[in-house]
Amino acid sequence: MSVHHDEATTTADPRRWLILAVIGVAQLMVVLDLTVMNLALPSAQRALKFSAEDRQWVVTAYALSFGGLLLFCGRLADLIGRKTTFLAGLAGFAAASAVGGAAVDFSMLVTARACQGVFGALLAPSALSLLTTTFRDPKERAKAFGVYGAVAAAGGGLGLLIGGALTSSLSWRWCMYINVLFAAVAIIGGGLLVGRQPKTPGGRLDVPGVVLVSGGMLCLVYGFANAASHSWGTPSTWVLLVAGGLLLASFAGWQSRAAHPLLPPRVVLDRNRAGAYLTVLISGAATFGVFLFLVYYMQVTLGYSAVRSGVAMLPLVACSGVMANVGNVKLLPRIGPRPMVVGGMLLNAGGMVWLTRIGVDSGYASALLGPLMVTGAGMGLIFGMVAATGTYGVAPRDAGVASASINTGQQLGGSIGTALLNTIAAGASSDYLAGRVHGRPSPALLQAAAVHSYTTVFWWCAGFFALGAVVGGVLLRRGPLVRAQAQAQASAGAGTERPMLVDAAP
Repeated sequence: MSVHHDEATTTADPRRWLILAVIGVAQLMVVLDLTVMNLALPSAQRALKFSAEDRQWVVTAYALSFGGLLLFCGRLADLIGRKTTFLAGLAGFAAASAVGGAAVDFSMLVTARACQGVFGALLAPSALSLLTTTFRDPKERAKAFGVYGAVAAAGGGLGLLIGGALTSSLSWRWCMYINVLFAAVAIIGGGLLVGRQPKTPGGRLDVPGVVLVSGGMLCLVYGFANAASHSWGTPSTWVLLVAGGLLLASFAGWQSRAAHPLLPPRVVLDRNRAGAYLTVLISGAATFGVFLFLVYYMQVTLGYSAVRSGVAMLPLVACSGVMANVGNVKLLPRIGPRPMVVGGMLLNAGGMVWLTRIGVDSGYASALLGPLMVTGAGMGLIFGMVAATGTYGVAPRDAGVASASINTGQQLGGSIGTALLNTIAAGASSDYLAGRVHGRPSPALLQAAAVHSYTTVFWWCAGFFALGAVVGGVLLRRGPLVRAQAQAQASAGAGTERPMLVDAAP
């Protein structure tokens, strides 16, 4: 072990910390775009004069292309080189953002958002796999993943703050234009700092796998989006969901037979990596609901402005960042991912239960500050370990697709959570009014119904997080990653030398 450690140290890239800064900027841009447009949508709708029914497509177009192409783009990064796909993703994302900011009608904006999703799918796994292969020393890698986890955990809340500030002070268009600045910095840094990346030797693209998984993901994401905007009873919703499930089942069967599988079974059959992917899916389903309904509550019920609601989320952002770093640097090497996931999920569940105490006229300090800090700490612990665990021990040739699997779990979880929680909220509000309305409901009654729908959603989110604690506790192995990986190799009849080498010098 010490030999590998010394080798990793002496061969470390001297520019690795600058590369981390570049990757952090790129990742922040992608994460911000998941939430920044939520606050800009009302202004964009008024400016471009599109209907409320069309409004969902500004979000759905991005989610469809991003979620549907992640695994394909992750494998593409392995085949043609991560630096190439990283820079291409940045340039394409910037161009699509510029077009979206200059949109003159609805179709131009939606097309730009779909293109953002395509290039985001190319960029996100490339960024994480570059991080995986750049940091070779385990201690330094822990710090790097701590920074990455902080960006991933805090980016959503930061997107609300930036989106609110840009929309209020400049224009909704700057929620798109700001990406050009981020991308320019990352392109210059990536071009100058990131060295030539190796390609997978002899690798070929699994075309049937691409068709099956992309089609399956598109059907699932679109099906959940359809359920959120229409209803679960709509026939098209279930046709899409069933088709998506069948396509993904066919994809799983094909991967065990394909000569060059898009997602090699060796990547997902490791218990720790599989646990990380399931963790981010479950957490993503609840986290998107937290952001969405907290913003509704603060702006619609409490009357906060877009900027004020963004500032109100800062304690969550700060706690996420701190705990992601503490988790990766101090906790993950000592106790491994399982206690971090279980603890983070239980903290999040507790924060959600605490949020169920909100009322129509609650104060920020008494009702929101504590739950936001607790939830932020939980998110930091979870995201702090997901990136490290989900890519741990993979061969360099699989780094891109392993990274894409993390992003796929987050995207699919967000789609499921948004659809399911929107439906739950609408049903809770209707049930609340059903027994109390005699004629036209008063504004006060409508407000009370809205708060009831939010607290119902928070109870469900608490259930999601509790389920995540159980899944993480059962699936993830006990102990630090090195020991757990060695035990897994030993039980499979292999020695422990290879995982140590993979960890030290990927």
